[in-house]
Amino acid sequence: MFLYYVFMCFLASLQSYAVTIGPVSELVVANGNVSPDGFLKSAVLAGGTHPGPIIMAQKGNNFKINVTNQLSDETMLTSTSIHWHGIFQHHSNQMDGVAFVTQCPIAPGHSFLYEFNAGEQVGTYWYHSHYGVQYCDGLRGPLIIYDPNDPYRSLYDIDDESTVITLMDWYHIPSPQVQRQVTADSVLINGVGRYDGGPDVPYAVINVQPGKRYRFRLLNMACKPNYIFSIDGHNLTIIEVDGQYVNPLVVDSIQIYAAQRYSFILETNQPVDNYWIHVNPDAGTNSTAILRYAGSPDVDPKNRTISSSAALNETYLHPLNLPSSRLLQEPDVKLDLVLGKNLSNFNFLINNVQYTSPSVPVLLQLLSGAMTAADLAPNGTVYTLPRNKVIEVSFNTDNSPGGPHPFHLHGHSFAVTRSAGSSGYNYVNPVMRDTVSVGNPGDSVTFRFITDNPGPWLLHCHIDWHLYTGLALVFAEAPEDVAASQPLNNASKQLCPIYDSIPQQYFPLPPVD
Repeated sequence: MFLYYVFMCFLASLQSYAVTIGPVSELVVANGNVSPDGFLKSAVLAGGTHPGPIIMAQKGNNFKINVTNQLSDETMLTSTSIHWHGIFQHHSNQMDGVAFVTQCPIAPGHSFLYEFNAGEQVGTYWYHSHYGVQYCDGLRGPLIIYDPNDPYRSLYDIDDESTVITLMDWYHIPSPQVQRQVTADSVLINGVGRYDGGPDVPYAVINVQPGKRYRFRLLNMACKPNYIFSIDGHNLTIIEVDGQYVNPLVVDSIQIYAAQRYSFILETNQPVDNYWIHVNPDAGTNSTAILRYAGSPDVDPKNRTISSSAALNETYLHPLNLPSSRLLQEPDVKLDLVLGKNLSNFNFLINNVQYTSPSVPVLLQLLSGAMTAADLAPNGTVYTLPRNKVIEVSFNTDNSPGGPHPFHLHGHSFAVTRSAGSSGYNYVNPVMRDTVSVGNPGDSVTFRFITDNPGPWLLHCHIDWHLYTGLALVFAEAPEDVAASQPLNNASKQLCPIYDSIPQQYFPLPPVD
């Protein structure tokens, strides 16, 4: 038993070492046993690790990620797809990786080459399965695009794989068996955590040199929780939000919702020692890691925790460069989205309709000539939008349990003109981002974006259990332009015939506890 425990701890410790690949890479998706919190279980792994390898690229690089599906564990989904979260996919909608919106899943034993260019985009992104709730079983990892002309480059000394911090929830049963109200078994920081009653797995350690300035990239790659992140004795200067530069904002804690990302500068200007890193979820057990200054002993930190006095407030975030002036004027189209729940089956609704995946991807429907919402499936959850217009989306959460819901829009960033917890609107310098909390009952979060990217784009809650049970819709943007701007390649055309030819798995919607 002692040797087994040592082996488990050894496996867990391996997870704290970052694996990196480039923008042109092979990425094998396969099942493998992992024990990030000391509990051994089968998982869905990208590149053999959890989290998956960090994809590191430079601005303007071409991405060519060949994904090979070797999944075989039928307690989980065995087909797959990968979404490159936050990448706009201009003229490459077929590469967005959303099962039954832009593609059919990749069947076991087959490969698909995701090929795209992020254009001018730089910053902190991630990738994850977008098929069912598969990424909750492990298929997720960071994607970083470095900027050779970073306007804040003079403010930090170090920005590499050692400064990427990932936060995740972890479950000890396969995702299809997870109840939708369940609390995660553990919180993983850089792939390492502990669970109640489990072994004392070594903490994740982030090593720093004294007297340096670090650009840390913080990613919430969870399926459900939001986290409050802080480091004892240190301020965090935020400079990037979801791939968008912001004016520097000094805080001492960051509430980060599922799928959001922040870059912050940390100065190692405290006495040489060990400091607790705190990650407190909105439900479940808190988690900790260690910030270790070089020269410190290999011991746990002292307790220096104090109450936050400068917590992040989203309304204090402002873009380094102002968004298009069009976003600050009267919108062309206003959409009011009322979030709700079906009281008979407890599935989620938007404007009284539950999203369910169509049998034919929306992109293929558009390319076959379907142009109106009435012609597009799933009926009632596809909204057609005109080209080159300003769209204002407002959320009504008064009758939507399970919040706060973090909503992500594919294909775009948006201006948050009203944030959760605020009653005011900002039409001067609203933060630009791609994932926003729509708050609690009584909030009325509003954002705006421009329809400059033809194609079908998913808008959904990034609590994956909520997406799976209906909290989503599709914007069919400029349908008449899709065929010209998003031509389908032969590999994309083959995905559906191959997928449709294999035996289909069926997992019922997660039960209510």
